[in-house]
Amino acid sequence: MDAKKKKQLILLMTDTTRKDMLGCYGNPSMKTPNLDRLARDGIRYEHAYSCQPVCGPARSAIFTGTFPHTNGMVANSIAMGSNVKTIGQRLRDAGIPCGYIGKWHLDGGDYFGLGRCPDGWLPQYWYDMRCYLEELSPEERQKSRRRDTSYAKDMTKEFTYAHRCTDRAMKFLREYEDQDFFLTVSYDEPHGPSLSPKPFNTLYRDFQYEDSPAFHDSLKSKPLMQRLWAGDNLTASSEELRQHNPILEQLLACNSFVDYEIGRILDLLEEKFPDALIIYTSDHGAMANAHRLNGKNATMYREAANVPLLIKGGQKAKVVEYPASHIDLAPTILDYFGEPVPRLLEGKTMLPQIYDTALRINDVVYTEFTRYEVDHDGFGGLQMMRAATDGRYKLVIHLLDTDELYDMETDPWEVTNLIDDPACTALRNYLHDQILQHMNDTRDLYRGYQWAARPWRTDLIPYWENDGCTRQRENEEYEPRQLDYDTGLPMRKAVRGKKLSD
Repeated sequence: MDAKKKKQLILLMTDTTRKDMLGCYGNPSMKTPNLDRLARDGIRYEHAYSCQPVCGPARSAIFTGTFPHTNGMVANSIAMGSNVKTIGQRLRDAGIPCGYIGKWHLDGGDYFGLGRCPDGWLPQYWYDMRCYLEELSPEERQKSRRRDTSYAKDMTKEFTYAHRCTDRAMKFLREYEDQDFFLTVSYDEPHGPSLSPKPFNTLYRDFQYEDSPAFHDSLKSKPLMQRLWAGDNLTASSEELRQHNPILEQLLACNSFVDYEIGRILDLLEEKFPDALIIYTSDHGAMANAHRLNGKNATMYREAANVPLLIKGGQKAKVVEYPASHIDLAPTILDYFGEPVPRLLEGKTMLPQIYDTALRINDVVYTEFTRYEVDHDGFGGLQMMRAATDGRYKLVIHLLDTDELYDMETDPWEVTNLIDDPACTALRNYLHDQILQHMNDTRDLYRGYQWAARPWRTDLIPYWENDGCTRQRENEEYEPRQLDYDTGLPMRKAVRGKKLSD
């Protein structure tokens, strides 16, 4: 990169946008011209995965560079640890102005947030969903949470959260045009209630998904959790699962509307910031009756966990088939600004791949799940899941349930569970070993011999002490070096063998 050029990075996010909700991912029914042009001008990732397909935990990984099991946000409505640092804090401390406009969902509050700007971000541009609601009258607040508002005669784009976020983002860009900066624009849309004004609100009036094997999955070889999650859908026909659904219609309409709002930002970026690095992604997708399931939960199905990821600022009109992960965004952002990537971060910089898409960054990427939300009794409660994919094969370990293995080349719809197929033993065991090692390497709060003791893994003897190591934290940019328990002196190695004593 030319050292004289300003370092300006814009991260655009939407909520609940699954990959095939973008036209550039091969679905001509989707009207997303602005994100499609971003893909044409940059890189489209086919196998990018959320670290946990739930709003808060997914975002915690993006903005800290650590998995939910490390930063503490293992479910919605749980705050991250006070010693967890975001990329906003790290970049602010390096002298880079950081703006955050939109949904945060990381403060441990309710869905809308606390309305308080976290450390590291510019207070004058802070605008979470509580800030938006506090601009509205009580009647307008209720209106903003009703789906039928999309069809009200007085509905305008100016009423929406998305439009107001875009306005603030454009103001930020104009103010910081001549400076280095990091800006996040995090839309709540198209997440429900999925409000959109005319003409977007009627774009998908007759839409239904085309038939596919995903709508014929009986779930007989799948986890019990999925059958319980499916409920009445277990006995539904493909036609019933795919029939016109007003909630899906509104979700897709709002998806096209937020694409329009993103287009307003992209227009300004093309005019004033031709050298900026632009990243677009979504926190997670939605099942939309695929595999008879709705919403998102403890699954690594592509509909929920395989997210869109577009990056402009490196090579153009490229498609990357290698696996990618949200965990790599924070290291990439730090690297872009010339900042060192701390040892504590659990991903890798993607910057070399952005400039040369022939490079492979990850052999395997990981997705996890603990529970959906503290505030909700439903959604299955505790669902311990750890999963890995190398881009073709996908292994999903459900600690309390049946495990899954898919070959996405021969079975792209992930219908046939190969977990007990003898022909897949070596591949399955390789991915299993990768998951176990990853749990150790990242100090997974929930690691233990139980993850090794799977009924199909007969060659692996579970061990009470696991690897028998002590694994201490290294956050030495912000904390003193941790001390060795046996000596009280600064630890020499963060990871070392430890014998149990009486």
